[in-house]
Amino acid sequence: MQPPIPYTQEYNFLQMMQGPVHQLWQQREEGFLPATGGKKLYWIRLTAPSNTKAIVVVNGRMESVWKYQELFYELFSHGFDIYSFDHRGQGMSDRLLTHYPERGFVEDFNHYVEDMKLLVQHFSMNAYQQKFLLAHSMGGTIATRYIQTTPDHPFNRIALCAPMFGINIPAHLKPFSRPYSWLLKSIHPVETYAPGQTDYQSKGFANNLLTHSQSRYRWFRDLYTMLPELQLGGSTIHWVWQSLNAIRSCIRQTRNIHIPIQILQAGEDEIVDNQAQYRFYRRLKRTNSHSVFTRLEGSRHEILCEQDLIRNQALRIITAFFTQEP
Repeated sequence: MQPPIPYTQEYNFLQMMQGPVHQLWQQREEGFLPATGGKKLYWIRLTAPSNTKAIVVVNGRMESVWKYQELFYELFSHGFDIYSFDHRGQGMSDRLLTHYPERGFVEDFNHYVEDMKLLVQHFSMNAYQQKFLLAHSMGGTIATRYIQTTPDHPFNRIALCAPMFGINIPAHLKPFSRPYSWLLKSIHPVETYAPGQTDYQSKGFANNLLTHSQSRYRWFRDLYTMLPELQLGGSTIHWVWQSLNAIRSCIRQTRNIHIPIQILQAGEDEIVDNQAQYRFYRRLKRTNSHSVFTRLEGSRHEILCEQDLIRNQALRIITAFFTQEP
């Protein structure tokens, strides 16, 4: 029987973050990789000679590898080498709008996917016996499109946490989301914020839509205050349009996913569309009998940054899924 993974807990969260988690983070290898359009992508890795398994972690919109130090520590302690990166336009990677660097923008969603292909090749993981993908939110969209468009990819299994297979908008507006976003992006400059979106704001814990964990939420906000270069504001109209196109491709091309996949749904998600996750899974099951869907009741969008009861359950599911016999 596998020994339990040493999860960090909220009661000693700051002690762990300032102690062993920080110590491991200081041992990371890091660098920048040139990509399409001359943009540089920031990447990190945490490795040990004895590890024979590797996980590539694909984060979500507005996020950075810096935000996932706790998760990296836990997975590394369980015997996984860790590889991760910041998407173009956010985190430590190059921003895309010269005059509006804080706006969430991508010229073409496929650039995210092509970036991931470059980075996976750069990581050169052929020596590992098993290789896995773990992705959150927009990272789930990117990782799904990567798997669907890269038949010779090296991964054995993939786990998606709160994947963005739909954007959470009122039900009566969903049929009009694509034509409406197309109209908006056609008449507005590419740097225009989508309706309701603003520059980065360090919002308080009360009424946040991301997590029930006050300690993890405050740590994340404090990190972004300490490192303002990580800050990213809301989405532009063009980003929304590109994302809706990618989402449609994810659902239409489920037949191109041939490896086991674990989907974790956040029961109280108000960021992405849970009904779209169900649609994706129902379609996937037709051609992939090794797909699993788990709903985590009570979880807000950021499952991997949730309170202990939810987060521990998610980590147990993910690590069990990744340690199953091939």
